[in-house]
Amino acid sequence: MAETNTSAQATPKVQGRRKEVVGEVVANRMQKTIVVKVTRKKSHPFYGRVIARNKKFYAHDEKNEAHVGDVVRIEETRPLSKLKRWKLKDIVRKTALVPEAAVEVPGT
Repeated sequence: MAETNTSAQATPKVQGRRKEVVGEVVANRMQKTIVVKVTRKKSHPFYGRVIARNKKFYAHDEKNEAHVGDVVRIEETRPLSKLKRWKLKDIVRKTALVPEAAVEVPGT
């Protein structure tokens, strides 16, 4: 009997996979935090038409490397703050940089 218990304890416990989603960065104004909009397309159960559903996730970006418009992959993690439960895994596609227009201040 004792041998069966030790053999059961010797086998490592397999943890579940963390969820991963791909979405577009819509805000990066906070320090080390990005807001990612994930669009999920689903067929309507009765009418059959494809409906797009959007949801925003707050994700941790340690190096502040994601910018607005980037397509990123985020993965689930432990709660990091009141709203952050995701972290940036990698950047799938960088956005084309838009040059800032020179703004003239009137009266100068």
